Amino acid sequence: MNSTVFEMIIRVFGAFLSIYSFAVLLQVPRHFVLQAGIVGAIGGFVYLLAIHFGRGDMMASLYSAVAAAVVSHIFARVYKTPVTLFLIAGVLPTVPGNGMYQTVHYLIDGNEAMSEFYLIQTLEIAGVISLAIFVVDTFFQAFQKSEWKQNSMKYVRKIVPGAEEPQNTEKREK
Repeated sequence: MNSTVFEMIIRVFGAFLSIYSFAVLLQVPRHFVLQAGIVGAIGGFVYLLAIHFGRGDMMASLYSAVAAAVVSHIFARVYKTPVTLFLIAGVLPTVPGNGMYQTVHYLIDGNEAMSEFYLIQTLEIAGVISLAIFVVDTFFQAFQKSEWKQNSMKYVRKIVPGAEEPQNTEKREK
């Protein structure tokens, strides 16, 4: 077996184990901890795969967050639970913890240029992660069956044929 493949398997298993443990720490219900670990492992695998194929940290984080968000939404619908139950644990492998550490390290060290570099890189990765979550969430909400429909900047109730319209109960002042 190729050493790169073996190393990737070990890292994905490590991502699964760490996210599984973190889900226990976050007090995810016991019967969903395994699924949270699976979402984290998938996110970590996609990240490692993107890095292996030469994508930068930002694009690898984007792909990983999209994969974790999609799997989280699927698990949320299958198990009828909130998406955040899986999503918070799922995006942890892509969170730029090292960038945050390096930012503070160089700030304390007095190297403002390196601190600024790592701060900008960390904010870019965090922005890409949130963008990926937003896009996937919007996609899933667009195809969700609901009684409420978004119209412009406010939510309005769908009018069902044959149903009475709600009466305005406000009293007008004279």
